[in-house]
Amino acid sequence: MTTLTRRTLLAGAAGLASTLAAPALRPALAAGEVRVGFQKYGTLVLLKGRGILEKKLEPLGITVKWAEFAAGPQMLEALNAGAIDIGQTGEAPPIFAQAASDNLAYIANEPPAPKGEAILVPKDSPIQSVKELKGKIVGLNKGSNVHFLLVKALEKNGLAYSDITTKFLPPADARAAFEKGAIDAWAIWDPFQAAAEVAVKARTLTTAEGIVPNYQFYLGSRKFADANPKVVTALIAAIGETNDWIQKDPAAAVAELAPSTGIPAPVLAIAVARQSFGVAPLTDKVIADQQAVADTFFQLGLLPKKIVVADAVLRSGL
Repeated sequence: MTTLTRRTLLAGAAGLASTLAAPALRPALAAGEVRVGFQKYGTLVLLKGRGILEKKLEPLGITVKWAEFAAGPQMLEALNAGAIDIGQTGEAPPIFAQAASDNLAYIANEPPAPKGEAILVPKDSPIQSVKELKGKIVGLNKGSNVHFLLVKALEKNGLAYSDITTKFLPPADARAAFEKGAIDAWAIWDPFQAAAEVAVKARTLTTAEGIVPNYQFYLGSRKFADANPKVVTALIAAIGETNDWIQKDPAAAVAELAPSTGIPAPVLAIAVARQSFGVAPLTDKVIADQQAVADTFFQLGLLPKKIVVADAVLRSGL
């Protein structure tokens, strides 16, 4: 079991325990439904497939509605709009979501996985280093975790963000542009990263190792999380069990993921091997790392206002 599961995330939140029948709840949950956003790859896909969350919420009379998103920014736009209650993203999307709304809550995080994101170039590209990206076009999903990787990788190699041209594209469109030569490099995460490595022999200029952590965060609507501690606790327990299973039997996880995602097993095997496992409350170190992301985007003029990440961290019961 994971640390967060044992500590039962919101166990001490006595003031919040007037829970599931509270009249302030949004109608969908009062009717017995929690809405969870997920992406094509990650722990939540396996959680969805295995039905663990549904089993944990059944005694509470709650069902689960799943919604798939192309990437984290789109997912958190939906969360801010009230279309979902919980989701999972990388480092950058919550920064922009918090700047847009005070209803975001960080619930927990998984450990860093710096090999699970990278800046890629075509196999025959003359570009051999990040320094050679000066004056080039880099494709990426705006506001995603790799946006921060790109900024810090350039900085580490003596380049400014303004030294490159960015082309903001969702993963599928970026892959097409990458193969056509419409972009010189692609900042991307797994499993799209692994798929490009396998299918078109994309070459890695750099991963996030030694540059940025690449955390995964579990996030929720603040109103939802405060009003429904039992649901949040059940979710984290289910994530912990799923993470434990993946660690013990990665081959089984790959076999289960492949048909449900449509991603070939050899690609998934690479991605799973680069993934981190475990779920825990945000520590001061994790919060400080996230604050660095926020400060970087604000300094670049990409964030409309300064934010304090700690203000969005759910601390009840920690």
